[in-house]
Amino acid sequence: MMELLFSDYAKKELADMPQDMKSVFLVHFEQIYSRPPRKHLKHGIPCHVEKVTKQARIIYDISEGRTFILHCFTSHKEYESWYNSYK
Repeated sequence: MMELLFSDYAKKELADMPQDMKSVFLVHFEQIYSRPPRKHLKHGIPCHVEKVTKQARIIYDISEGRTFILHCFTSHKEYESWYNSYK
């Protein structure tokens, strides 16, 4: 059974978002937990991305049967800024 672990960044990002958005993210956490990863990021970034809404994204990594939730971005601007820091 796979285990979901949250980084300090992800915990803070979740704590700061509105309750209705948390509910949407929760559905996607369950999807990540129950199915294999779908989209791996480009440019050598060792993470996967889950599209939550048109704007929101979850960044996660899988290692040794554990899924590490690294970031929970509610806007595409935040996600793009993080993503571009790797280029």
